[in-house]
Amino acid sequence: MLGAVFIFFTAVIFVFIAMSVKIVPQQSAFVIERLGSYNGTLNSGLSFVVPFIDRIAYRHTLKEQVIDVPEQVCITKDNVQMTVDGVVFIQVMNPQQASYGISSYNIAIIQLAQTTMRSQMGKLDLDKTFEERENVNKMIVAAVDEAAHKWGVKTLRYEIKNITPPTSVLHAMEKQMAAEREKRALILKSEGEKQSAINIAEGDKQKAILQSEGEMAKKINEAKGEGEAIKLVADATAEGIKRVAAAVSEKGGLEAVQYRVASNLVNQFGNIAKAGNTMIVPASMSDISSVVTTAMNVIKSQQTSAAEQG
Repeated sequence: MLGAVFIFFTAVIFVFIAMSVKIVPQQSAFVIERLGSYNGTLNSGLSFVVPFIDRIAYRHTLKEQVIDVPEQVCITKDNVQMTVDGVVFIQVMNPQQASYGISSYNIAIIQLAQTTMRSQMGKLDLDKTFEERENVNKMIVAAVDEAAHKWGVKTLRYEIKNITPPTSVLHAMEKQMAAEREKRALILKSEGEKQSAINIAEGDKQKAILQSEGEMAKKINEAKGEGEAIKLVADATAEGIKRVAAAVSEKGGLEAVQYRVASNLVNQFGNIAKAGNTMIVPASMSDISSVVTTAMNVIKSQQTSAAEQG
């Protein structure tokens, strides 16, 4: 009999100890109530409670939680209906407030995120909804966090997952994007044609400049060549005159000149007579000797003048 009693009390003590020991996992928190009232919060590790008097009323994870926000219909500023869904990231910061501040903070956060989303989308035109996603996310986080702070929950961020306009609007947007792409293609084509025309004009300009410079260089070279030729002819003529003059001053030079002048004169009159039946001869030309004498007098006067100048 005593053995049975001992075994009974041993079992009771064992059960009592087992019920008093609580092991809380990492990143978790247990809210303890004693006789129906909040008594404390057990953090991760080994803790002890009073059996039958204390009980674990709430279990909370302190990890970051992801809550899916179901899709909802929103009406934009330009009266276009669209469905929008998202996800919100939260974390329990105060287990006591999360237990007693609201019956279910998850449902409350979802509802608050949806209402805030509808409000923000109502302020935007359809074309701006995709551009303003980042700002809308920030506005929802601010609105939800302001309320959730009283529940011991921190709203970390909100992300819009999908924005789905009606099918008719999608078709219109596709047409608009196609028109924009065609417009950009035409602009790029016109810019290319413009640049091509500019390049061609620049090439023609450079070609004309080079051609004009080539013509100018050609004319300059031709002028220089003609000048050099005239100079050479003049030098040759001067040299010839000098040699004739030197030859005239030598012994027998005048007689040679007289013979040469008379011979050329006779040849020229002969050529004139062959060219036509009529020949006009000046009065002084009737006597060839007088003409030769006149020419010799001119030569002598030129020699005298040259000697005086020398």
